[in-house]
Amino acid sequence: MSALPSSIPTLQRRPIRELPDELISQIAAGEVVERPASVVRELLDNALDAGASQVTVRLASGGVRLISVEDDGLGIPREELTVALRRHATSKIASLNDLETVGTMGFRGEALAAINAIAELSILSRFTGADSAFALDGRTGELRPVARAVGTTVEVRELFFATPARRKFLKTDATELAHCIEAVRRHALARPEVGFSVWHDGKLMEQWRAADKREQRLADALSDDFVAQSVAVDHIGGAVRVVGRAGIPDAARSRGDQQFFYVNGRFVRDKVLSHAVRSAYEDVLHGQRQPVYALYLEIDPSRVDVNVHPTKIEVRFRDGREVHQAVRHAIENALAAPRAGDAVVPVAAQQPFFKPNVPASGATWAQPAINFTAAERGVGDFDAMWPRRADESALEHSGAETSHWPVIGTPPMSFRAPVGLPAAPAAAESLATNEEAWPLGRAVAQLHGIYILAENSQGLIVVDMHAAHERIVYERLKTQLDGAAITSQPLLIPATFAATPQEVATAEACAAVLPTLGLEITPFSPRTLAVRAVPGTLADGDPVELARSVLAELAQHDASTVVQRAQNELLSTMACHGAVRANRKLTIDEMNALLRQMEATERSDQCNHGRPTWRQLSIRELDALFMRGR
Repeated sequence: MSALPSSIPTLQRRPIRELPDELISQIAAGEVVERPASVVRELLDNALDAGASQVTVRLASGGVRLISVEDDGLGIPREELTVALRRHATSKIASLNDLETVGTMGFRGEALAAINAIAELSILSRFTGADSAFALDGRTGELRPVARAVGTTVEVRELFFATPARRKFLKTDATELAHCIEAVRRHALARPEVGFSVWHDGKLMEQWRAADKREQRLADALSDDFVAQSVAVDHIGGAVRVVGRAGIPDAARSRGDQQFFYVNGRFVRDKVLSHAVRSAYEDVLHGQRQPVYALYLEIDPSRVDVNVHPTKIEVRFRDGREVHQAVRHAIENALAAPRAGDAVVPVAAQQPFFKPNVPASGATWAQPAINFTAAERGVGDFDAMWPRRADESALEHSGAETSHWPVIGTPPMSFRAPVGLPAAPAAAESLATNEEAWPLGRAVAQLHGIYILAENSQGLIVVDMHAAHERIVYERLKTQLDGAAITSQPLLIPATFAATPQEVATAEACAAVLPTLGLEITPFSPRTLAVRAVPGTLADGDPVELARSVLAELAQHDASTVVQRAQNELLSTMACHGAVRANRKLTIDEMNALLRQMEATERSDQCNHGRPTWRQLSIRELDALFMRGR
């Protein structure tokens, strides 16, 4: 037998013993303190819990040499200063009930002790009503009187001096400074009534003054563009309320660096929340673009567990499905209202220019054949404003004369994708009198059979008529499908598959929910499930893949989102085929009819693939093109 490799240590029996307090604190520091920004986060939590109205953060060398957090909160009494540096010492919880209903930013009581184990820490504080302040040296325990106003200052010097190996993992001072500023920004977004300032090496880096409204703090901390390119969110779903602002699809970015989610004022990263946000945006975002948002979830503290991670950045909800639905519906409702210029046009307030003509069962709309290639369009500058995929462009310019689609649903709900536009009955005079009520203005011309040019009070609007009509048809199909129950289609031969224990348990636990989704999934053996029926609209798909997806969603989120997503993909394809094609000549009345439909259709600012359907060119922008006023 060959000898063991030298890299494998020989097992030696060691006695079980308690670890020294210093080593325990250093282990805790490894969980709590990853970099200077972690220290800033913990100290800011304490400052806000103390009722501070102004917080000043001073840094040196990116926070490695010095981190000082000064606040004007309640302060710490002299007799409690030394206790504050002990492990698991806190004033924020005293019983199990307090732990289950945490309402403060910090509560674990290990941050100061952990920081003191790996850095030089000192606390200077004056309690409300006390005659003087006292300073505590964390290394020696010396307590001496000093001069200071009411509040607390915590200084952390030479971070990781006691663990030099960990100090080697830090990045450059500029990188660590950026992380520290981001930590302060996250707290500032949560507490607009508190003023924050960040200094580095004696220079003021960021300052956010106390604000009366959350929108003002969002504009100060993120930018005016963030507020201008977002919509207000305010939704109550069950025991959950979601407020804040969600960016419009046009404001999406290539990175998710402007995504802020707060649960009861605490910045968190949670899979349930991120999945809910992505689900709400998936119908309006193009490609892999990342939405921007600042959302605040308010929930009973007893319904969320914040004690699942040492850094308190992760949470666990008692009813994740309820939270998921509330967040998704909040964003979907906020994004549903069409927008024109900088104004949001509530769909409910819109009076459509005409009532769409819904054909009788089995009817179709005819469309003239097209022979128009992308090279013949000659409108490259306008095309650049609407990013298109190759398959979209090919479909848009296809020459199919009529689209014939299988019936969706069961009688009497039988319809086919419309491809034509009904004529608008009103005259041009009516357009002039109602221009103020029509944000998208009135049509004046059609460019290359692709774009509609319209004028409104702000200037010129350019509309991609295929993309716009595609969204209108898509939303109409969804509305008609939503009015009917999801019907099942039994499979001639049940599809069986080897299931995991979790899939079997989910199928048994949700046996009453699955039929409402048009699915019938029953145990075939202790380790096998059988799919006996699927939704009629998805009968041509893979039943096993659908079943696995639904069971996975049902275990974590709202299962109906899987079936709805599959249905929406089918309807999106139908709408793309059914929308008016390029080079289709429209009359002025037909163009105005399309504009009125856009104003009365949810999510009409983006097509089904996430591309914008229209762009606004203001008079100022047009003047700049021709150098007017220079």
